[in-house]
Amino acid sequence: MSSTSVTSADFQKAFGRFREKALQEPVVITNHGRESLVLLSVQEYRRLKSQDRKALHPWDLSPREIEALKTSKPSPDGDEFDHEFAP
Repeated sequence: MSSTSVTSADFQKAFGRFREKALQEPVVITNHGRESLVLLSVQEYRRLKSQDRKALHPWDLSPREIEALKTSKPSPDGDEFDHEFAP
């Protein structure tokens, strides 16, 4: 998804225009040359929130899911991080 970038000063001067733009794509608001905020449509915000990860308690898992965890093997792609767990 593309985005529009605007300085905070320009955003304040033309709020209505950028509010309308945010209905189509995110508007990145910068402050002193650094990205500071993003203005999103409610639909995009809700879509992103729906993808949040949620922690599960072990007692929330089914027996099938618990068995799958017990028998799962790590991907070889993760081998490069083994040094982070070395004593």
